[in-house]
Amino acid sequence: MTQEKKQEYTRRITQANKTQMITIIYEMIISYLSDARDDLSLSRTAEAIRDLSYAQSCIDELIRSVNRRVELGRMLHQIYIFSKKELIAAGATKSIHRVWKVEQNFKTLHEAYKEIEKEDTSEPTMGNIQMVYTGLTYGKHSLNDSVTCGLPNRGYTA
Repeated sequence: MTQEKKQEYTRRITQANKTQMITIIYEMIISYLSDARDDLSLSRTAEAIRDLSYAQSCIDELIRSVNRRVELGRMLHQIYIFSKKELIAAGATKSIHRVWKVEQNFKTLHEAYKEIEKEDTSEPTMGNIQMVYTGLTYGKHSLNDSVTCGLPNRGYTA
């Protein structure tokens, strides 16, 4: 994943509510798995293992955050555990197919959460954050982000 993409995810996370946060994590997983597939197809094993590890870390976050008291949460938990096992096996066997299969599952989950996102009008999870405005502000043919400053301590407030 490029540094620019990481910065975009960071910016989006600061503005996201709980549902959007899950969608972003799914997108991160999909991106890491796509990179891992590319690396495996080019026989770059070390890079593929690194990308699979990053994807597994994202899945770990989903596993920790899922509410298993409800049926949907228990089902998602099982999907996450299965996906993590598949990625471990994919790393050991260098199986592009296993990575692809997990990637397809997360693409399906991502589509579902994009629909749920439309209904969730809750506030962003992080408070006390900088506002980001995107538009044709400084470049004639490109979008630029403008960040408003003024908050000495940003992020979660205690």
